Amino acid sequence: MAVFLTLLLINRLPFTMLVLQAAVKMVWSLREVMRVAYAFMLIMLLWMGIWSFGAAGVVASSIGDGGRWWLLVVLSISLFWTGAVLCNTVHVIVSGMVFLVLIHGGREASSMPPNSLMKSLRYAVTTSFGSICYGSLFTAAIRTLRWKIRGLRSKIGNNECLLCCVDFLFHLVETLVRFFNKYAYVQIAVSGKSFNHSARDAWELFQSTGVEALVAYDCSGAVLLMGTLLGGLITGTCSGIWTWIKYRDRVVMVGSTAMLMGMVLVGLAMVVVESAVTSIYICYAEDPLLIHRWDAEFFHQMSEMLHQRLQHRSSRAREVLTHHRFDNHTQETLPA
Repeated sequence: MAVFLTLLLINRLPFTMLVLQAAVKMVWSLREVMRVAYAFMLIMLLWMGIWSFGAAGVVASSIGDGGRWWLLVVLSISLFWTGAVLCNTVHVIVSGMVFLVLIHGGREASSMPPNSLMKSLRYAVTTSFGSICYGSLFTAAIRTLRWKIRGLRSKIGNNECLLCCVDFLFHLVETLVRFFNKYAYVQIAVSGKSFNHSARDAWELFQSTGVEALVAYDCSGAVLLMGTLLGGLITGTCSGIWTWIKYRDRVVMVGSTAMLMGMVLVGLAMVVVESAVTSIYICYAEDPLLIHRWDAEFFHQMSEMLHQRLQHRSSRAREVLTHHRFDNHTQETLPA
């Protein structure tokens, strides 16, 4: 599995790096959004401090093991949900800013509205906050499940029974993706729709324009996820080494907690780049000329890759159809 994922990433790495470079270029022109991300990281640190006191109280309490376990589960859910809500709030803020920049032709354009960042921030924490909280419950889990099933599907081979079961799961997850996906936050930032409505519209937009082929080929999410995991591992390792020197009996607890906190904090920084990536795809699907006006070279590279991916999909579809017809013909001639 690891070898397969490595080969998959290597083949897709050039296009992934192209998209990430464009996203970083966009974020670099909007340095004020990084200050917003730092502010949300500070809020998350404060919440983690409060959460740590609560978790320590549960561990030290005299409640039975069963009750203590359930309380820790509830606390863990609250930690992850809070982290997801803060990340997706930053997502909506950055998406709104990126969309404004692309529509108006640049950060320095005279048509850019004044105080756009504060307006995006106020919109995210008031009007759109309910949709953000609702979507944060589902998007991360469904994205992970879809990625795992896709990897399993490509490894099955000719086992028809297992392939049928995995195809059923894949189509089920694809249906869920129509209603729970990260691109919904761009639609929320731009049009103010509900989360489910935004997710469905974004996915239908991708499928109707063929941009879904680029989205499926892009591995920027996996690259950013590996960066988040690496940040958590570095934090957990450094904390574990310090704890080993000072308090050897608490290495696992402190190291794992520090790793979790590091992942959440690095994820808050990474979501700025991920938001720029999703906004670029939505804008390219809505009106490719927005991308052309912002960066003509990047637009031509994306258009060329889209053409290649659509050709690849059509050739794959023809191969599957030809193989299916050959199998049917073989089964019909066998009794004779």
